Amino acid sequence: MSDSIEPRFRRLLVTGGAGFIGSCFVRDVLARRDGRSITVLDKLTYAGNRVNLAPAEADPEQAARLRFIVGDIADPAAVAPLVAEVDAVVNFAAESHVDRSILDPEAFLRTDVMGVHVLLEACRAERDRAAKGLRAAPRFLQVSTDEVYGSVESGESREDDRLEPRSPYSAAKAAGELLARSYFVTYGLDVVVTRGSNTYGPYHHPEKLIPLFITNAIDDQQLPLYGDGLQRRDWLYVADHAGAIGHVLEHGAAGETYNLAGNNERTNREIVTELLARLGKPWSLVRLVEDRPGHDRRYAMDSSKLAALGWTNKMPFGDGLAATVDWYRQNQDWWRSIKSGEWEAYYRRQYAARLAGSREAT
Repeated sequence: MSDSIEPRFRRLLVTGGAGFIGSCFVRDVLARRDGRSITVLDKLTYAGNRVNLAPAEADPEQAARLRFIVGDIADPAAVAPLVAEVDAVVNFAAESHVDRSILDPEAFLRTDVMGVHVLLEACRAERDRAAKGLRAAPRFLQVSTDEVYGSVESGESREDDRLEPRSPYSAAKAAGELLARSYFVTYGLDVVVTRGSNTYGPYHHPEKLIPLFITNAIDDQQLPLYGDGLQRRDWLYVADHAGAIGHVLEHGAAGETYNLAGNNERTNREIVTELLARLGKPWSLVRLVEDRPGHDRRYAMDSSKLAALGWTNKMPFGDGLAATVDWYRQNQDWWRSIKSGEWEAYYRRQYAARLAGSREAT
C-alpha cells in the first residue's frame, strides 16, 4: 500500500471487495490503522466470499471502519448513493476467469463493461457536484489485467502498446478500461488504470491454475494441464498486487495507466513442478488436456513506469509460493466449501471430456 503518512483519500468505495485481490486490498488498508474507512460493494457471486474479510471483521478497530453492502455495480440505484459518500472508488468487481468467459461471454459484458459504465456515471455526477463547490470530485481507479495486451511472443508490453485481447474476458476488461479513459478525456474525471500480472496467493478461488492444482494435488486428483503446458506467465503475489494498487491510488497521475508486473516469468509446467515438489506429490498426477480456444502463449510487462512512481514488490516468488501452498494446506475448510455444488457442475463441464481424452505428461 502507499507509504504516504497522511492518505489523500480517506473514504473508499471498494467494489468486488470480497474477491481475491479486492479482499486483500481491504485487509491491507484497514490493517494500517491510519483512519481510512472502506465501504465494500460486492454482489457475492460464486467468486465473492465474505469470509475473505473475516480477519478485518474480527478486529473491533478495523471492523468499525468497514461497511459491507451486497449489491451489483451494474445497478445505478445501488451505486450512486455510495459513490456520493467517498473520496475514491477502486473497482475490483469483475468476472475474471477466461474459461468461464468462453462458456458465457454475456456475463462478462454486464459486469466488466456495463458495470464500469454505471460506476463512471456515478463519478461523473459527483464531479458535477464538485464543480458547484459542493464536494471534492472522487478519484476512480480501474483494476485491469495484462491480458488486454494479448499474447506477447517476445519483449515486454508497455502502457502505450496496442491492446489486442483474445478472449471474451480480456476484451471486456479492455473495453472497461478504455471506457474509463474516455471519461477522463471527455468529462475530466480523475481516472487511473492498473494492469496486473497473473496473481497468486491466499484466498484465491480454486478455479485458477495455482489453487486448482494445489487443492487437487492435496486430494491426489488429476491435474488438467492445458496443451503442452509451456504457456508463460508473469506471477505477482497478491499482497504486492494490492499494495501496488494502493500506491497508484495515492500517487498515480490522472489519466495514466500503470503496469503492475511481478517479474517472475515461468511456464505453467515449471509452476506445476514447483507445486508438486512442495506438496510431495508425484508428477503422474499431471494430465495434458485439450487446450482452451485462443489460449495466449505468453504475457510479460515492463513496469518501469510504476517503479518511477516509487513502488517495489516485496515478496520473492519462492517465498510467496511456499506461503500459498501452506495456506491451502492449513485452510482446507475454506476451499472445500467452495469445491462443491455449483463448482462440481462447472468442473465437469470444463474438464470431464478433456480428462477423458487426456494423456500422461512426460
